[in-house]
Amino acid sequence: MNNNNTFSGIIAYPITPFDKQERVDIPLFKKLLERLIQSGSHGIAPLGSTGVLPYLSDEEKEAVLEAAIHQVKGRVPVLAGVSNLTTERTIYHAKFAEKAGADAVMIIPMSYWKLTDDEVFRHYEKTAASISIPVMAYNNPATGGIDMSPALLKRLLKIPNVTMIKESTGDVQRMHYLRRELGEEVAFYNGSNPLALAAFAAGARGWCTAAPNLIPDLNHQLYEAVCSNNLPQASTVFYQQFELLRFIVAKGLPKAIQAGLKIQGIESGYLRSPLQELTPQEYAELENILSHGSQG
Repeated sequence: MNNNNTFSGIIAYPITPFDKQERVDIPLFKKLLERLIQSGSHGIAPLGSTGVLPYLSDEEKEAVLEAAIHQVKGRVPVLAGVSNLTTERTIYHAKFAEKAGADAVMIIPMSYWKLTDDEVFRHYEKTAASISIPVMAYNNPATGGIDMSPALLKRLLKIPNVTMIKESTGDVQRMHYLRRELGEEVAFYNGSNPLALAAFAAGARGWCTAAPNLIPDLNHQLYEAVCSNNLPQASTVFYQQFELLRFIVAKGLPKAIQAGLKIQGIESGYLRSPLQELTPQEYAELENILSHGSQG
């Protein structure tokens, strides 16, 4: 298993901002990405669900990824989302990401039909074989529509460059299982915001999250407390951010992060239909959480 130490710590998801005409706003994207780097993110993951990957055309995905790699300039590793419904398109985007300079790719099995374990396995195997950079297998049934069992995840790790697992089911038992079954050398990552503390306790190597757009200090304090085995401090800073983490997941990451940035006085552009901005009531709730609960 090679290169599975590429990513650790807080891996931040940038949003993909749009202009009033719902076109991707690349200059604003680069500005928002730079904020994530300046605030100490240990890695950047463009084109995740926060970046509304399925809502973008191929050309837009390529423009966003190239802008991200250009802006990062090698300061932190870049984990590119390349998921697509078909294996052929996933391979296309994975090859593009490698050529553009991404350090690794993240793939969630997206499905219209319910795929079998064998179909999912072949999808990863074919895509991984087309590139030489590491692959993170991403399990998020809430967005992808497929729940990859721990047994399937274990099987995926037999593919040489599938070296990372991102688990977003919100079931901490799975993380303990992965740690026990797969051993210390396999890098697994938490993608479930409300489980950040529990996942680190279970041995997660990193936390893939959109939260650093809004509360980077608290996110990094949690990671530092975990690294120094200071559980009381980790618990304290986790519960300071828990309400916000729960809110952004419940309301949808692109909408909640876009609104949160706006509340903090940071230009965050517009959303792409069918997504709509938070209701005035939700906006007020988020304002309240940001001003009271999540102070770093």
